[in-house]
Amino acid sequence: MRYRSYRAVNLTPLRVLIGLNLLLFIVTLIVPRLILFLGLIPADILARPWTIVTNLFLHVGIWHILANMITLYFFGRYLGALIGEKKLLIVYFIGGILGNVFYILLAPPSSIAIGASGAVFALGGTLTVMRPKLRVFIFPIPAPLPLWVAIIGGFLILSLFPSVAWQAHLGGLVFGLTIGYFFRKRERLFF
Repeated sequence: MRYRSYRAVNLTPLRVLIGLNLLLFIVTLIVPRLILFLGLIPADILARPWTIVTNLFLHVGIWHILANMITLYFFGRYLGALIGEKKLLIVYFIGGILGNVFYILLAPPSSIAIGASGAVFALGGTLTVMRPKLRVFIFPIPAPLPLWVAIIGGFLILSLFPSVAWQAHLGGLVFGLTIGYFFRKRERLFF
């Protein structure tokens, strides 16, 4: 019987992403106006195109950054073992950028989007397709849930909160589900 092997995970890319997010979180606590300069405002995208990437590294509030970084760590660690660190970074950044494109197209023009959630939803969507039977614990639920329930349920619940960029979550999730299909199809060819 042949078992699927997982790659040894190099945690350096995840540590760098998490470190940059934490560093910018601390910097924006000291200089809050940087959020307006680095955050994504759809009406200003042509004047400040860098914000389609820089907003992925900004967070407001301890719960915002903790939730995103803990989820990034666990999804990233597992997905990195499946597809490798380079592809993990590609999924993260393309998912985050496409999430931002959804935000630009669907959100009010003068609103502002910050956070890594679109990129994190891309990782979650990819994992959902690649490992549909994976079960996860979600606090405070005491029993494991299928990952797809956690991802879709998390998306729906978060979308109900005011000031949540559900458009970016949706864009990241759609990309993650799509690329997950291609990774899974390719994985089956080799095993």
